[in-house]
Formats: sequence, C-alpha cells, structure tokens
Amino acid sequence: MSALAERLPESPVDHDRDHVVRLHGVTWQQYEMILAVRGERSAPRIAYLAGELELMSPGRNHESVKKRIARLLETWAEESGVDLDGFGSWTVKDELVERGVEPDECYVVGVRETEVPDLAIEVVWTSGGLDKLKLYAPLGVREVWTWKGGAMTVHVLRQGAYVQAARSELLPTLDLELLRRFIGEPNQTAAVRAYRKVLRGTAG
Repeated sequence: MSALAERLPESPVDHDRDHVVRLHGVTWQQYEMILAVRGERSAPRIAYLAGELELMSPGRNHESVKKRIARLLETWAEESGVDLDGFGSWTVKDELVERGVEPDECYVVGVRETEVPDLAIEVVWTSGGLDKLKLYAPLGVREVWTWKGGAMTVHVLRQGAYVQAARSELLPTLDLELLRRFIGEPNQTAAVRAYRKVLRGTAG
C-alpha cells in the first residue's frame, strides 16, 4: 500500500468534525483486508475508487442529520403505506468496476432481494472527499440523495450516469421539500412527531 496519504479539511467545531483520511495506490485486495480488519463496526466508513481509499469517521452532527433524514423518510413510508427496507451503511462493492462504498443510509423499495440498494443517502459535511456519485453509478444504485448546506438534491441514474431531478422517481409521491422542513426540529423525536401530524393532516 502506498505511504501517500492526506487528511482532508475538517469543520472548525470539534463535534462537527468528520475525520477523513485518504490513501493512494491501494489494491482491491488491500481494500478487502481493511474491510475485514474493521469488521462489523460502524466506523470508519470506507470508500474505494480505483486505487483511492477513503476512511471517514463521521462527526456527531453528521450522524444526527443522517439519522433525522432516515427517521423522517421511514415515517413517511409508514404513513403512506410504502414498503421500504432500510440497510444503514450497507457495504456495496464490485471488484469488476473497482468501486466500494458505505452510504450514510440506504434503502430497498418494495419487498424483494437485490444486490445493491435502490436508494442511497449521503450527508456532505466535509469538503474534498471522494465523489460519491462516481462510486454509486457503476454499482447501479438507482438514486442518490445528497444533503448539503440545508438542501436535498436528488440524483437519478440514467444510462449509467446521474442527472439531477426535481423529485424522487423511486418515491414520486414524496414531497422532499416538506420533509426537509422538519430536519431542523430540536430533536429527532420532535421532528418525527411534527412531520407525522402534517402527514395525517392534523397539524394546527
């Protein structure tokens, strides 16, 4: 493995920091070995792109935002009668395309077995990391939602590349702008309660 490594910029507030290290010249076999050593632990999250390997330990706020998005999305699915299976940071990888990635959250829509999730959610908290869209596209993940700077962007896979879309094609009845409004609630439970009231049409 190459000794070349770089530490990417971090947020200025301690509990906001994503600790990120990138290694260069890493073989697929070395990537697999690092996954095995890390085991079932949730951190660091490991991404691999044709010899580039990124180790990321997310900060508290990063984790809080991704969990809020997940809980709100799952609340919407429950209230809307949509089958949605969550798989957290499922390790999705394929040696043939030299790609491996672990989303912040990911889902399969419907009841079925699949080799990759339909939807991956990424919270972009620290600049300068690997371009996750270049990881997900060759793996065949149908949609990637990125949360950055208080906004959610939907990327839909078309002919092997992502294009931005106004709304999810997997979940076309989901109003993402409405969901986004509840991410800033004081805590996750308050966000879910407030969102559920609106979904049920009982908000005062």
